[in-house]
Parts: sequence; structure tokens; C-alpha cells
Amino acid sequence: MAEYESIHGTRVRYLSSDPTLTDSSTEGQVWYNSTSGTNKALVQIKAWSAGGSLGTSRYDIGGTGTQTAALGAGGYGGSLRNNTEEYNGFSWTAGGNLGTARYGLGMAGTQTAGLGFGGFVTGPTNSTEEYNGTSWTAGGNLGTGRRNIRGCGLQTAGLAFGGNFPPGGPTGLTEEYNGTAWSEQNDMTNGREWLSGFGIQTAAIAAGGSSPSLSPPLTNVVESYDGTNWTSVNSMNTGRYGLAAGGIQTVGVVFGGSPSPTATEEWDGNNWTTSPATLATGRTQLGGAGTQSAALGFGGRPPPSSGTAATEEYNSNINAITKAAWASGGNTNITRGSGYGFGTLTAGVTGTGEVGPPGLVPAATEEYNGSSWTSGNNYPRQDYFISACGTQTAGLASGGFGPPKSDEANEYDGTNWTAGGDMNVAKFSGGMFGVQTSAIYCGGEGPVPGYIATTELYNGSSWSEVADLPVAKRQFATAGTSTAGLASGGRITPGSTVGTVDEWDGSSWTSASSLNTARRYLQGWGIQTSAIVCGGSPNGAAASALTELYDGTSWSDSANLATARHFSGTSQNQGSNTSGWMANGNNGSTFYNNTEEFTGGTETATASTLTTS
Repeated sequence: MAEYESIHGTRVRYLSSDPTLTDSSTEGQVWYNSTSGTNKALVQIKAWSAGGSLGTSRYDIGGTGTQTAALGAGGYGGSLRNNTEEYNGFSWTAGGNLGTARYGLGMAGTQTAGLGFGGFVTGPTNSTEEYNGTSWTAGGNLGTGRRNIRGCGLQTAGLAFGGNFPPGGPTGLTEEYNGTAWSEQNDMTNGREWLSGFGIQTAAIAAGGSSPSLSPPLTNVVESYDGTNWTSVNSMNTGRYGLAAGGIQTVGVVFGGSPSPTATEEWDGNNWTTSPATLATGRTQLGGAGTQSAALGFGGRPPPSSGTAATEEYNSNINAITKAAWASGGNTNITRGSGYGFGTLTAGVTGTGEVGPPGLVPAATEEYNGSSWTSGNNYPRQDYFISACGTQTAGLASGGFGPPKSDEANEYDGTNWTAGGDMNVAKFSGGMFGVQTSAIYCGGEGPVPGYIATTELYNGSSWSEVADLPVAKRQFATAGTSTAGLASGGRITPGSTVGTVDEWDGSSWTSASSLNTARRYLQGWGIQTSAIVCGGSPNGAAASALTELYDGTSWSDSANLATARHFSGTSQNQGSNTSGWMANGNNGSTFYNNTEEFTGGTETATASTLTTS
């Protein structure tokens, strides 16, 4: 057997610890770890994982964009669809509807500058529409209307190829778009429909598809476009139609399709390699977006169903990626809403609240150990809309509504509640952050009906008034310490909902970046530069599953809760936004006892052990 040095040209490195592995240039590294006594090598990881589902199940949907900023439009789900949805890497949200409902359309461009063309309405259409991130407007018509067409490129430099225009059947017609009009180009050698494609206007790949004139009719034929002509290149390993794709001319991936609805193949510019990763939901006629290393598949038709909303993400790289996610935790003993919460993922406290209808308020306290809740000693008052912060063994809860409104503050030592100093103003539904000996209570509803901007600081024994919030509000999320806090969302007048965020520096409030989605009745935790908000209600009625993360500058959408809810209790740990819990809450008249646990995402290079010495 040849030695490693004679093959690779270098010797195996002898290291006491694994090297820092940061990018694909380190793939294939081999070394000996003298501490563990193992030979190690870095290998590439290929996997499909579940993403957030489409709002509307459908197949023959158009797709474009990236894995974290994708656009899906049209399709068929019992009827022609004009729905447009935008993906942020975690969940889909509704965008502006297509002007013309259709399926089997081609798409190109980005999430904020998209292009949709062709498809089937009452027959094949030549209609083209342009998307600006909010709404669609009419563009120049295709020279030849067709369905089951594919495309790639940009909104101002798009490429359309293949498709079907009865009675002509599958075609190799190719057209280029300049942002205003389409112009016919040289045809593909092999006309087909339900094919896949990726690349740009002057450097594209067309793969697979279906045509009765081809043998076999479910083709593995691949052609490459150079801006003028199509040239046949190496075929896929598996012939199929209704597949989706992502990538550029030299590095791409195709997935799904019939008759191999779970299969995935990667293209390196010369050859196709079957990936060991397969779609969890096998399907044909699905939408696709992204690149070879970060692709997205959504919608489609899992035989024999009529359509799916399932979304999956493909990652092919040297990094082990763990996505942020919510997971089920232990149920509380009491089903409630509007309770308080504080502590960490593995040491939490919740209690009081309302059990409704008819709105009874228990004084019960419960403690969480990361898997189950156990009953603790009762809170001194039977209130709800109490605000709280601190740890499981040093907590602080203040205000509330019994009625009447309360100015009480009570301290928790992990076993018992004892009275602390009373606040200067009786109130409820405000926000609290900090620790038991140094906490902030801000906003809420005061002794006279109406919202207040008052901010009070607790020093472990008494409260003192400090600078007011910029605007009076209640039912908002908080995070941070008494010298670096955050107040996010809420409402400023009855019936209103705001997304405004304010930062506290220990002496004054300043405006920060607003939430992506304005909400009230939401909850949160973390520190000023690493916070999370979750749940709540955008309109005051229906509850939300939305989660957003703050990095000290801007908010980004994260994984949705499994159960949409508002008026919940959450952890109030001051570590970061990477772990915590949310329990109870309600959605209208339905109250919950379930707990969800949040774990933030990570991305780390991983070494694979080859041999143990």
C-alpha cells in the first residue's frame, strides 16, 4: 500500500489538539491527535433538514433566491394559486400576490427583485411579472407562451428555456430578458418540460426533464448555455422530471423529481455525483432556490398526494450546522395565561396568571429543571399581569392586577416568597429586567386607567423613580440588566400595536432598531446586545409564533414557536438569546400548559475520526 506522504506529498501532522477548521480549504486535512491517540481527517457533511412550512400547500410552484432569502410564487393546490411567499431561513411569510394566478411558471432573480414568467392559466401563458419585494407589476411578454418552463439569472438579465406549448409539445425554445423585453435565442438541442435549471443568463445549466421524443422520455440529459449556444455535457446519474435545483454553471445541485423523488445530485462543472443525503419528503414538481452548498426545496407533490407545504434545506459543507430551534419541554401543572416567568432554561420559575375562562387566578408557583415542572410555595397574592426577573434562587416579582392594581414587590429565594419594598406607583403589564438586588420596572398601566412611561429602579430594598420611557406603553418584552436594558414592542394606546424598541443605559432611554413584526403581549429575554422576543400578537387578537433575535444593532427572524401564543411566561436569563423557555399562554380562548425550549444555532467545523491507534 502506498504511504500517505508518497500520495499527498506531505507528512501527516502530529498535533496535541485538533487544528482550527474554518472553511472548505481545510477539507481533506489529515493529522494525528497525540492526546486522544487517533488519526483524524476532515470530511464534508451533506444533509437535508426541515425548514418552516409554506403557508399554502401546492405543487408546480416557481422558486428563486437563496436559502435564507427565497421567493416562492404560484403553483397549484386544488386551484390555480397567485400566492407569493418569502423565506427568511426559518419561516415563510406572505408577500404580494401575483397579478395572474398560474402554475408551472419559471422564475429568476432575488427575493426583492424577482421575475416570474410563463406557466399555465387557461392554457400556456406568455405573461411576465416583476417583483420588488412587496408587489408584482407587469413586464414584457415572452415571445412564446409555455408551461412547465424553467429559468435563471436576474430580473434585468433573465433566461427562460424549455417548457411545453400545446399542441407543439415540449420545446427547446430559449429567450433572454433585459429588464423590459424578451428576445429569442438559439434553442436547446433537446426540447423538454418539467426540467431544472440554474446559473445566470450567460452561463446556465439545464438538467433533466421530460419529452416523448427522448429515449427514455424521463431524461437525464444536461446542457450548458454560454450566452449564445447550448452544448451537451455529462448526463445526470438518474433521469427524472419535475425536479428542482440551485447553483451556478460550475457548481450546482438538483433534487427531487419522478421517478426518484428523494434523490439529490451535485454538479462540479464536469460530472454529477449522487449525494448520500436524500429529501425526507420525496416529491416531484417542487420549487427550488439557493446554491450547491446551501439549497432549498419547497412545496411539490409527494405521490400520490395533491401537494405539500414541506420545506427542506440542503447543506453540503465542512461545517456542522445546528439551526436555532424550539423543542418540546415539560408541561406545567397548571394551564394558565398572563403568568410571570424568570430564570434560565434549566432553572426556571413561573406562577400566578389566569386560568380561563372564567379567569380564576391561582397563587401557585412552579419550578422548572429543564425537563419537568414541580410545585413550589404560593405567591403572596392572587394576581395576574405580574412582571418578574432574576434567577430561580433570587427572583423578583412586582406589580400585578387582582384587582386592585398592586405596588407590591416580592422576592423569591428558591423556596419562599418574602415582601420587598413597595413600588412608588401601583401598576401592571409593565416590563422588568435585571436581578433581585438591581432591577428595572418600566411602563405598564398605572393607578388611573391609562398607560404610563414611569421607570423605577430597585436596589434590593427600595424603589426610586428614574428617567421615563420615551412613550407610555404596556405589554412589551424586556431583556438586560439595570444598566443595559431593552424594551421591545407592546402597545401605546388601547388597540394599538408597535414594533418600536428602546435601549436603557442606566440613566436614560434611546430608540433602537424596530422589530421586523410589530407585536404586543410578547415575551423575551437575554442581554441588550443579544436578545430574543417571541410570541405575542401582531393585531391584538390572533397569537403569533414568530421569534426574532437582536444582536445589538438589528433584528433577524428565527425559528417559529410550535404553538402560537401570547400572554406567556418566559425565562429572563441574562446570558444571551441562545437558550431559554416559554410556557403557558393562550390564543384567544384556548389556554396552554405546554413549554417550549429554545436553542440557538451554531456552526462549527467537525473532524471525523478515521482510525484509533
